[in-house]
Amino acid sequence: MKTAITGGAGFIGSHLVEHLLAAGDEVAVLDNLSTGRLENLKGVIGHRNFHFIEGTILDRDAVDKVVAGADRVFHLAAAVGVNLIVDHPLESLRTNIHGTEVVLDSVLESGASLLLASTSEIYGKNASDSLSEEADRILGSALKSRWTYAAAKGIDEAFAHAYWRQFGLPVAIVRLFNTVGPRQTGRYGMVVPRLVRQALAGEPLTVYGDGHQTRCFSYVGDIVPAIVRISEEPLAYGNAYNLGGSYEISILTLAERIVELLGSESVITLVPYEQAYSEGYEDMRRRVPDNSKSFELVGFDPKTTLDEIIRNVAADYKPAKVLDPAGWKITLAS
Repeated sequence: MKTAITGGAGFIGSHLVEHLLAAGDEVAVLDNLSTGRLENLKGVIGHRNFHFIEGTILDRDAVDKVVAGADRVFHLAAAVGVNLIVDHPLESLRTNIHGTEVVLDSVLESGASLLLASTSEIYGKNASDSLSEEADRILGSALKSRWTYAAAKGIDEAFAHAYWRQFGLPVAIVRLFNTVGPRQTGRYGMVVPRLVRQALAGEPLTVYGDGHQTRCFSYVGDIVPAIVRISEEPLAYGNAYNLGGSYEISILTLAERIVELLGSESVITLVPYEQAYSEGYEDMRRRVPDNSKSFELVGFDPKTTLDEIIRNVAADYKPAKVLDPAGWKITLAS
């Protein structure tokens, strides 16, 4: 099978690339390397079924080149991370809305199927005990850049659903809840790798706000196979599916567990939001997924524990390496 992946040099995308190559797919990746890294793809460089092109989803020609001949497309490319969204709201909106429309048009013309990666962020401030796919979206002010990502991804989903209803595009949507694992960095606001790095370096662990906000963390090794199975299920077309962890934990307790598990002597420091982020930031107090819909469709039942997630992230931590793209970059034939 021929598969195209936008954002394939990113954290989740690179794991998806490896998974699909191992399954025998021919995989073509498009990534502009703004948040993705060449280092993430080092394990597949030189693979006879791997193809890479550096480019943006805002460029229709680049998207068409990667999508051409594909049986299915995974759309993972997006402006992601709290820091990036808050600091660059306009760029994020353009990438996440117009870029997705470019991908949808290209896939529709190609005849491929599409898996759209969305996010639990679309639920906003909804702090229900368990968020189903039909749960209300409760967002903050449209003038606060914190909510531009949630708003844009909600529009992405609406676009995808409209293409399914109006044109019959076979598209499924997954909403990812705090996916964590090797290759993820804390550079753009991802909390687990940031806290793990601080603990390993003996630095203070910086917990934002009062630390009592809660999340459910999921392991990339559980998430990627579920994404693939959903993409292969025709019943998924026109629908959205939550994919998240089953264990709820406060960020303060998470920091304490990281210190204990890694044997760190670091202290934990609470940092006010206004000090951690630029103006326009708000947080949500709770984010807990209801995974029953994805369980019923593909048997999604995450098994990796939080301790295992922390250990795997810690084992992967190392100073970033720099690859020379001129030495290996592969471009698709015109």
